[in-house]
Amino acid sequence: MSQSLLGQVPVLSLGNMERADFAAAFGGSFQRFGFAMVKDHGMDPALIDTGWALARRFFALPEEAKRRYDARYNGGQRGYTAFGVEIAKGASENDLKEFWHVGRDLPEGDPLAQSMPPNVWPDELPEFHETFTRLYAEFDRVGAELLSAIALYLGLEERWFDKPIENGNSILRLLHYPPVSPEAPGIRAGAHEDINLITLLLGAEEGGLELRDRDGNWLPVVPPPGALAINVGDMLQRLTNHRLPSTSHRVVNPPPERRGHSRYSMPFFLHLRPDFLIDALPQCVDAAHPRRDPPITAHDYLTERLREIGLIKG
Repeated sequence: MSQSLLGQVPVLSLGNMERADFAAAFGGSFQRFGFAMVKDHGMDPALIDTGWALARRFFALPEEAKRRYDARYNGGQRGYTAFGVEIAKGASENDLKEFWHVGRDLPEGDPLAQSMPPNVWPDELPEFHETFTRLYAEFDRVGAELLSAIALYLGLEERWFDKPIENGNSILRLLHYPPVSPEAPGIRAGAHEDINLITLLLGAEEGGLELRDRDGNWLPVVPPPGALAINVGDMLQRLTNHRLPSTSHRVVNPPPERRGHSRYSMPFFLHLRPDFLIDALPQCVDAAHPRRDPPITAHDYLTERLREIGLIKG
């Protein structure tokens, strides 16, 4: 295991640490920071490189072509969301980004399909479908392994999360922060917490991602090349009765000399099944830590939060 300086988020090896050691270090980083960084995760580097190349090609298409796949008609869950549409909860300025969403494909007639619209794919890039279907499956696999470590940390059976995330409403987001002028304000994506269970992020090594620690300081999160930055989402915070905190994070603009460059990232928002009831785990509730949130289904909670950030209207 390697670790950054004391007071900063550690870098952990999923492939080269003993299981119990990884679970203790990963859960401890989550409990302290709400974040961890993980290398040796086993995702195919060639597949990831192909994904980056396709993302760049898509975002370079003319605006008119991209807007043919507008996600506003399905609650922002599939396809393209244009520059400046999303806004952090409670923020006054919209974020300086555009993105594409890939979701889970369910068999026709599956009872959960009504909460997960079918994917859309850009006709201009025929390789898009296969590449991002495979990448989605890879994020799914690695996410389940990380959650099994969290289960061990919480004293649960190791594969406890497997059923709650089976056919979960997870989203793979391809993100593009276009170049900005040297005089641009400092924030590309406002301070926010994620809605989901955990987020797995590729591309954070470009710099700009920061988390807010418990003292209110902003700490940079810059993993080694190819490593994942992983953070706790609000659903895991509720499930653990806030033992694992969903930490505010933001993306700041680089120094003026780097603002002429685009920033690309690839977060995977790992979600519970829509029908899963999020209620505090018994081992996270005691006299000193009474239950803080009422039970709610994953679908109802997601819908409530998507309204708050402007991806569902009304």
